[in-house]
Amino acid sequence: MPDHLQLSVVRQCQLLGIARSSFYHRPQAPPEEELTLLKLIDQQYLKTPFYGSRKMRVMLRQHGYAVNRKRVQRLMRQLGIEAIYPKPRLSQAHPQHQVYPYLLRDLKVTGANHVWCTDITYLPVLKGHFYLVAMMDWFKRSPTMVSLV
Repeated sequence: MPDHLQLSVVRQCQLLGIARSSFYHRPQAPPEEELTLLKLIDQQYLKTPFYGSRKMRVMLRQHGYAVNRKRVQRLMRQLGIEAIYPKPRLSQAHPQHQVYPYLLRDLKVTGANHVWCTDITYLPVLKGHFYLVAMMDWFKRSPTMVSLV
């Protein structure tokens, strides 16, 4: 309390363990341009979450805002967003997982129906998703059955 009768502001700050500058500081609302930039970055991130600070800067400059990359990085950090991209060491095997031998290494595929393989892919669509399943005979090397589930 600045109007305390027995304790000065200096002594009150000493007792609380804060600097006098913190006592006198009055926070200010961010400028209108900053809020507009935050809104534009957030809207663009919802459309293209793979955009990093460089692409966001290009987008903001196309909207007429003269911003540099460091400012965009700070704003993205403030929003708690970062570009979505494959991180390094993404496909490292867990040390406790068992490694199975590759049984087809020295096998010669000599005829049809000898070796088959399969693959499944997730396909997002407008209102849901599909799974695309392909089964292939290694001798013919062409998909035998394709199915959308």
